[in-house]
Parts: sequence; C-alpha cells; structure tokens
Amino acid sequence: MARDTLDETPIESRDQLVATLESGSKPPEQWRIGTEHEKFGFYLKDHRPVPYEGERGIEALLKGMETLLGWEPIVDNERIIGLYDPTGGGAISLEPGGQFELSGAPLETLHQTCREVHAHLAQLREVAEPLGMGFLGLGASPTWCFDETPKMPKSRYDIMRAYMPKVGGKGLDMMHRTSTIQVNLDFEDEADMRKKMRVGLALQPIATAVFANSPFLDNKPNGFLSYRSEIWRDTDPDRSGMLPFAFDDGFGFEAYVDWVLDVPMYFLKRDAGYVDVSGLSFRDFMDGRLSDALPGEVATIGDWKNHLSTAFPEVRLKTFLEMRGADGGPWRRICALPAFWVGLLYDSRSLDDAWAIVKDWNADERQALRDAVPETALATPFRNRTVQEIARDVVEISREGLKRRACTNQDGDDETHFLAPVEETVMFGRTPADEMLQAYHGRWGGDLQKVFHEYAY
Repeated sequence: MARDTLDETPIESRDQLVATLESGSKPPEQWRIGTEHEKFGFYLKDHRPVPYEGERGIEALLKGMETLLGWEPIVDNERIIGLYDPTGGGAISLEPGGQFELSGAPLETLHQTCREVHAHLAQLREVAEPLGMGFLGLGASPTWCFDETPKMPKSRYDIMRAYMPKVGGKGLDMMHRTSTIQVNLDFEDEADMRKKMRVGLALQPIATAVFANSPFLDNKPNGFLSYRSEIWRDTDPDRSGMLPFAFDDGFGFEAYVDWVLDVPMYFLKRDAGYVDVSGLSFRDFMDGRLSDALPGEVATIGDWKNHLSTAFPEVRLKTFLEMRGADGGPWRRICALPAFWVGLLYDSRSLDDAWAIVKDWNADERQALRDAVPETALATPFRNRTVQEIARDVVEISREGLKRRACTNQDGDDETHFLAPVEETVMFGRTPADEMLQAYHGRWGGDLQKVFHEYAY
C-alpha cells in the first residue's frame, strides 16, 4: 500500500466493514489491472545495498524521481518515503529494506501494463545511473546479510520490526530481504469474488513454482528455489496463509471481515503519527478494549483500510483481489505475472476451467502443495502428477483466456505473447531459480557477484 489513509468516518457497525469490501464490485467493462513490483537497489561500483541517507541514497533517488515525474511526495516525519501520481493513480513506495516499488495505475490491458513497466524502468535508470545505482530483479537479496541491509525510515516499519520477532522466525527477513511481483484484479460481485478467491488461493502455489526466483541468501545457495515463499511460512501465522475458510459453504465478504477483525493490529495512524497497538485485534478496538491506552479514540474507516493492508494471505481481499505468490523477477516476468492471472480470472470460461482443476482439492492438499513448492517448485508431486504438468494445463487455460479477451495493440497483437516466459518455464521444467543455480555452479564459478550483472534491469 503506497499511502496510509486518515479517513475519519467512524465505524458504527460490522456492516460498514462488509460494505467497504463490497464497494469494490464492478461490471466487467470496468475491470482493471494493477501491477506492483519491487526490486533491490545496489551500487554499480561494489554491489553494496543503497541506504536511505546521503547524496547517493534512496532519499536522493526519490527526490530525483519527483523532479522527473512531477508526482506528489509522500512524507513521513518530514522525510520523503514515496511518490504519488494524482492523475493516473500510480505510486512509488519503499519497502522496509529499501526495495523500490512501483504500484502501477489501474489499466485496461496488459499492453498498457507493459508500457508502464518499461517507462518506469527507463525513468528509474535516468535518475539512478548518475547516482551510481542499479536495480536487481530477484525474490530475495542474494548477498547482503541482514545487519548490512538498510532500514527505511517509515514509522509503521519501526512498529512492525519490533513485533515481527514475537510471532515468527523470519518476519524481519520478509520485510527487508524479499521482493515480489503481484497483480491486483477486480470482481463483479460477491459470487465472482468467491470464485476468483478460491481459484487464486488454490493456484497460488503453482504461480510460486513458475515464478520461483530466490535461490540465494547470505552469499550462497539457500536450499530453496523460492526462499521468499519459504520465509512467509515462518513470518506470522495470524495474518498469512492459504485461508482454508474461503472454501467453506457461504464464504463471502462477511467471512473475510470476521477473519481480519481478529488479525492482530500493528498501528493506528493519527495526525501526530503512528500509534503502536501491536498485538490487539481490530475487534478489540471496536469493542472498546483500547480505551485505557487510547482514551476517547474511536475506530474509523481509515483505521480499517490501513488494517486491511497488514493482513498478508496468499490472496488478499480489499476492494479488489491481490495475487501475492510470485517472486520478484526480470522485467519480462513483471508483465508475465499479470498475464498469467488475467488470462485465468478475467475470462469466464477460463475461470470455469481453472475451477474445474482445483475444486476437489481439499484443504490438506492445498496446504501441502503450498508447503512443498518453495523447495521443489515445478518438480513437486501432487496426486499422480507434478506441479509442472498442472502448470502446463493452467498456462494453456490462461492463454486461451487472453485470446478470448482479444485486446490488441496497434500492430494487431493480442496479449498472449506476454505469457512467453511462463510458457518456456513450464515447457522445459526449469524455473528462473534453476537457471541461476546452473549458472552459479557453472559459468559463474560460485561467484554470486555475477548476478548483479546478469539479473540487473
């Protein structure tokens, strides 16, 4: 989320929270594609991470981007921490370890999405190269230890840093040493949301396997193909995971609200800054159990929207659905991830075909699949098949969905070519992580510094 909100509308009932989610319902002609991607900044000279401060730091980069783009700054304690496009709706933000994120504008086609990505990376290079910076598209930072990873000065992150070690062993690594690509997609109504949520959750491990791109940490192989995904297994079970209740009869907006109400809070945003309320649930807040610590404070819609952004399931529901299972990657895969999900979820026949694949998977099977793919990715066995075989079927369904969308560019090309990197992966059974490991053990001669040359944008 690029910006926390200060919407001061008081919450008078649980129905308001349900209505907040339901307000995202849109007719298909209004559905949009919002793509987000993160990347690691490093210095070209020595491949060290980029700190916030200094003449060649993240702060200077953001100010340079502000000048170039004319976007509005997002400020926290008088420090610039992001930028917002008041016209198009896109934003640039910082993850806790300095990962530089573009939250793309809501766009109609994948052609527009890929142009947006290309323009952003070109603009970023224009500002970053004179500062001696480059950017790396991986799911986990490959060489820097935690202690040498920068810490960005966002107040909410200070609260999260203090809380994370209380609930999991890898939360701080999740915050500071991982990067992702995700896509945000719309739904027509509650029934459409339900079906997309279920398909998205069931197939999220397939996406994790296909986009696995984080085999290194601490300057050596980490034993996984998607270590970013493995990190999430030991981050915070209260706010992450596969949401088995989404497959219960009658699942809808109310059930999701009830789950988020019991997710522990991190903070409240008030004019004076961020208030640490970590550990107490939003339900506690609504029931007045924060009155001793915050006398007179009433839960607001702004509080609820901010809290929604601190739940981290494999598919997150706001006024849209967020697909959250993919590692960060090279720029072609930034376009391929939304293509994968748009083809599945924005065509009714494809959605039906995808549901037919997963509808009889039970909760234990879905969880076992999610637990296994970080290590074995496409080679993971499932029933009498492998994830690679399932992925081939799923990618073919996506391709057909993109064909039926028939969204063409000025040359008459439809959106199917954005799937090319994914189709190559599932055809040969080799993830980006497999290719990096082969290079590491082969032509790189065990020298991970080579990754900064071959995998930089």
